[in-house]
Amino acid sequence: MPSTDQITAQLDRLASFDSGPFPVLSLYLNAQPDQHGRDNFDAFLRKELAARVRTYPADSPERQSLEQDAEKVRAYVAGLDPAANGVAIFSCAAADLFEAVQLAAPIPEHRLYVSSEPHLYPLARLADEYPRYAVLVADTNRARIFVVAANAVQARETVENTKTRGQKMGGWSQARYQRRVQNDRAQHAREVADVLTRLVRDEGIASVIIAGDDVVVPLLRDEFPKELSARILDTVALDIRAPEHEILQAAQNLVQQKDTENDRERVEALFDAYRGNGLGVVGPEAVRTALEMGQVEELLITGVPASLDAQGSSGTSETAPAERTPEEQVADELIAKARQTAARITIVQDGSLLEAVGGVGALLRFKL
Repeated sequence: MPSTDQITAQLDRLASFDSGPFPVLSLYLNAQPDQHGRDNFDAFLRKELAARVRTYPADSPERQSLEQDAEKVRAYVAGLDPAANGVAIFSCAAADLFEAVQLAAPIPEHRLYVSSEPHLYPLARLADEYPRYAVLVADTNRARIFVVAANAVQARETVENTKTRGQKMGGWSQARYQRRVQNDRAQHAREVADVLTRLVRDEGIASVIIAGDDVVVPLLRDEFPKELSARILDTVALDIRAPEHEILQAAQNLVQQKDTENDRERVEALFDAYRGNGLGVVGPEAVRTALEMGQVEELLITGVPASLDAQGSSGTSETAPAERTPEEQVADELIAKARQTAARITIVQDGSLLEAVGGVGALLRFKL
């Protein structure tokens, strides 16, 4: 499964792609198995691919390109990784484009779009909803560290405290034994902190989740350097023996909870900047202009496309019967411009937060 960095790089490439006069196929598939353990998208592909191809005149260059796209898609999905829960494919044979990504993150439903540009909004939403982070699950004897990206474990590391395992008192006094245990636990916490700090620094991880009991968590926090402590998202209660899928689910639940809180904070910061006639703009037209001028530091866009204001949209016309709604076209345009100008993108999952301003706003680098 791809890392978040790979998905981000893919978004950048697709945001800059120009198909010329030819149609671009954007396909999102729910690859989760049905109740019989089988994929259930074959019928969808047969019907929808054929229906899209028929919308172009026979023997036209556009139809020939789309027919090749359909062949490539069918060949690709025949070899999907069984672990994939979602698939995103972008293809334009005439312009030499075929980009595909298999995801552990789920895609809710099958959607096929044929338009003048890649439909990036759903992929950008997934990248925002399933970010990269680390999880530390520890007790006083062992620690398990996971690097998670796009809802999949990318790396694993284990730290063992061999000194306290199987240790017996012998002729030691109770006090001496307890001091030895405390020292060994502190040493274990230092080793875990060192490993986690190195991993976070080397991998450029912005968020860390800690799971442990009331004994080990304070020991760990005492050993964390400031740079690591600043990245701690929160702590959760998990047993060191918890299965990996349980750890991943608990961590993702916490990440989404914190993401909701962060969305509210970012929207409030946007409104404060806008009210003060400062470094903030709201509404599709003002945001589009700011993006074109390279002013945008952070694009905040609704996670509910229907709440976007598409009136007066300057989005490009579709090359086939409209596959994207006007709101989705606006979202694609703004996200592509943000990727092209290195603006950070925040998808605000609660559609009500930006509804009053047309579903989109931007914090600016500078004013003109």
